[in-house]
Amino acid sequence: MEKRALGKSGIEVMPFCFGGNVFGWTADEKTSFALLDGFVDAGFNFVDTADVYSKWAPGNTGGESETIIGNWLKQGGKRDKVILATKVGKPMGDDKKGLSKTYITQAVEASLSRLKTDYIDLYQSHDDDKNTPLAETMEAFDSLIKQGKVRAIGASNFSAGRFREALAVSENNGFARYETLQPEYNLYDREGYESQYESLCRENNIGVITYYSLASGFLSGKYRSEDDLDKSKRGGGIKKYLNGRGYKILAALDKVAGEYHSTPASVALAWVMARPGITAPIASATSTSQLNHLAKAAQLNLSADAVELLTTASNY
Repeated sequence: MEKRALGKSGIEVMPFCFGGNVFGWTADEKTSFALLDGFVDAGFNFVDTADVYSKWAPGNTGGESETIIGNWLKQGGKRDKVILATKVGKPMGDDKKGLSKTYITQAVEASLSRLKTDYIDLYQSHDDDKNTPLAETMEAFDSLIKQGKVRAIGASNFSAGRFREALAVSENNGFARYETLQPEYNLYDREGYESQYESLCRENNIGVITYYSLASGFLSGKYRSEDDLDKSKRGGGIKKYLNGRGYKILAALDKVAGEYHSTPASVALAWVMARPGITAPIASATSTSQLNHLAKAAQLNLSADAVELLTTASNY
């Protein structure tokens, strides 16, 4: 496994990122610790979370994922082994939301406290905030980097136009720039990223960290018909993939997985890793066996023919 750069930040990560959205939701603290230990022991180092994870789960208020990661870091002494990414901006209750300088300054302290660390490797805007001038937001992030509380910054859920504008604001004012972008991207959901963001990111040497890298689990192959949709809490979001194109993609994944003695999920992640300009796909697991299957994606060196088969099958 070769490390890949997060833009021009000087930070390098392994090409597979663990998604911390499951911590405090479908993975309790004990399970989360086992998953994080297994992830690091397998040679990986990149963990992504957000202050709002996992606010949506009954009884949660937000911050659960960061708290669990912080507890794991405290008891395991593995801070130097992990590139830690978190996010700010999604509603946390009351007026706690957005990307104003005042709120970012408060939110970063809350995240640092929950994570039990004195610095965040990658701090990301979780959503665009059109009520706050980009210059104010970028200056706030620039200040955090100068204070040593954050090493690099990134963005998620920005339109291509707004992301380009943010880069220009940083350049024109001498502020730190967004070094990474988090778009939705996988074998099925290709058009948005490829048509709007791919050339922008490659031209500007932006690290790309993809979310929904397995299309909410559809690309694992465990959802083959509507009868399978009750297999997990995410099943309801899978129905849109059960069509001719979706089945064509699954057939290609089955074929390549058979050739490589692997799984559809590993092959789907390996395809994303093989795409030019991609730094790392994010994927989650709720058991160590699931994690082991996903981790094998980083060892899968797909041939040009295998990549082409998958690319053709998933053409839109």
